[in-house]
Amino acid sequence: MTFALGAALIMGMAGCGPAGSDSGSGQDANETSGTEAAREGATAAQAAAGEETTLLIAAAASLEAVFEDQLIPMFEEANPGIQVEGTYASSGDLQQQIESGLEADLFMSAATSNMDTLVEEGLVDQASVVNLLKNDVVLIVPEGVESNVTGFEDLANADVVAIGDPESVPAGKYAQEILTGLEIYDQVAEKASFGNSVTEVLTWVAEGSADAGIVYSTDALTENSNGDDKKVTVLATADDSMMETPVIYPVGITTSTTKKEAAQTLEDFLQSEEAMNVFVEAGFTANK
Repeated sequence: MTFALGAALIMGMAGCGPAGSDSGSGQDANETSGTEAAREGATAAQAAAGEETTLLIAAAASLEAVFEDQLIPMFEEANPGIQVEGTYASSGDLQQQIESGLEADLFMSAATSNMDTLVEEGLVDQASVVNLLKNDVVLIVPEGVESNVTGFEDLANADVVAIGDPESVPAGKYAQEILTGLEIYDQVAEKASFGNSVTEVLTWVAEGSADAGIVYSTDALTENSNGDDKKVTVLATADDSMMETPVIYPVGITTSTTKKEAAQTLEDFLQSEEAMNVFVEAGFTANK
């Protein structure tokens, strides 16, 4: 279920932090051993006692579909004593919300830099951080629309290009790195529409408000799986060498949580083979 933030919390949130450098705080997904059986037993005992815990996970916008449609229902069915609510936005916005007092139990970012900052600030438990997933950055155009854009290098020729705000949206920072490497960022920025999340960028391209956009491959896959009509076409996939760092999704438990055992149960589930199969089906890659 999606968590609705109060207006007072959301207002005034500014972007922060670039997509950044590789995290020294996270483990790779396959390096983490589970204690799932013990935790499931504790959860079952909690459910038998009639107690219920509600967790809040703050997750990057590109994770909303896979969490809400599949992972949260799967987890809640397997753990009847725990309910999960999700709040989704750009990783930079979520970072600021946690810094401003958002009572999230877990944070899952689309960039290591946002997680690293919260660890450095003592807001996420460093020992809990796992670098769970990888994603690809892709160039998309509206489906069925003639375009003079065939690759990233052609974006200077497009009339309107949609990218995330590099100051708060990791996908926007990755886009900035790609276009800077091609020496066309300033030209593109002059006519760019900067979205507050990668989801907003995707919507603009799908509805034809932008001639091209830069999003994650999982977003394009999700958009084209909704309904019968294909909405966007993927023209190119960025090589990791075009960006300062690969696209890594870390997950960690906040230091402020009062539900650490339940939060660890959810984090263990996200590393399970069952959950990883769902992530892979959605277009993510396990970070091995």
